[in-house]
Amino acid sequence: MHAWAPGDGYRYDLALEVPDGEGCVLDRYDLKVGMRTVRVAGARLLVNDEPVHLRGFGRHEDQLVHGKGHDPVLAVHDHALLAWFGANSFRTAHYPHAEEVLDLADEDGLLVIDEAPAVGQNEAFSGGRLAPATFGEGPGLIGAAAQEAHARLLRELVARDRNHPSVVAWSVANEPASSAPLAGEYFGPLFALVRTLDPTRPVTFANEGRHRPETCRVTPMADLLLLNRYYGWYEDNADLESAEQHLRAELATWAALGKPIVVSENGADALPGTHHADPEPWSEEYQAAVLEMSGRVFDGESAVVGEHVWAFADFATAPGLIRADGNRKGVLTRDRRPKAAAWVLRRRWRARAAGERADGAREEGAPTPEGGVDWGDGGRSAE
Repeated sequence: MHAWAPGDGYRYDLALEVPDGEGCVLDRYDLKVGMRTVRVAGARLLVNDEPVHLRGFGRHEDQLVHGKGHDPVLAVHDHALLAWFGANSFRTAHYPHAEEVLDLADEDGLLVIDEAPAVGQNEAFSGGRLAPATFGEGPGLIGAAAQEAHARLLRELVARDRNHPSVVAWSVANEPASSAPLAGEYFGPLFALVRTLDPTRPVTFANEGRHRPETCRVTPMADLLLLNRYYGWYEDNADLESAEQHLRAELATWAALGKPIVVSENGADALPGTHHADPEPWSEEYQAAVLEMSGRVFDGESAVVGEHVWAFADFATAPGLIRADGNRKGVLTRDRRPKAAAWVLRRRWRARAAGERADGAREEGAPTPEGGVDWGDGGRSAE
């Protein structure tokens, strides 16, 4: 058997036929299927019993002019950009993306964390609609009716996407109030439901920064830890030395749980064309410095098995005091032009990808023996 694997989207053609009593085919359904295994073992994520390190992004289905929604041409272009970066994965933040996107991921051998459309279950992000307790019955609380709707969406997500080999984990929610008194009662049945629907994949959720191991009531349910952390931006802004120390210290507390960690969001806003010799927030140089700092910390913690930068590209948002014509945390502009941070990630991830190759050959974008970077014919210089 030829297994589907990261970077090798090998698939078989499966055909199901319904014949009549005389041997004529009444109906036929064709499906491309990939054969692979995925599991968590200690603090490792294994695909086909081989450890993997996720490199990639949180992504939105958004682009200039078109706005929200799937665009088949843009999807192909974006996947070509993922290859340019040396990325091997992404999270469908914060909703199921078009199934055609997963078809492309299957074909390209990309690993996908597939996320349910459950975001904003948090008093701080609800615009005043939720009470501090967040979960329970009564005004301003998320109760049984919402839980039932959440379960229905999870059933639909798993039913639609379970045959995609690219999907290696289910994310039940993004940044809920996971330390709230009744968070366990709300999420426990949902985690159990997903495991019943699909016992073959890890189940997880994206943890928001205020919910630590000692307070989070949902973490014990997760097979894989997703941490959204913005040291250097929302915390320790303009103080990368403190940001590095605090990020390193926090990751150590999560690593003590013995589960694999994916830093599912990290980064900083950058306005394209804003430059400072001494990196300042909102400059391209500062965004690049935040990602360089984060990479050093991730490399020093063996439990970190993945890094997903927020975000792949700038995207539109409602107006707000922390938004400058949308969310500017993309390492690409909304029309997919690279900021300085894009080159930082490209060098880092392509070097890591080259190191994972069995033959040890050097790829374009990987470090040369002399310490420079090979960008290929006509490519951009290392500087």
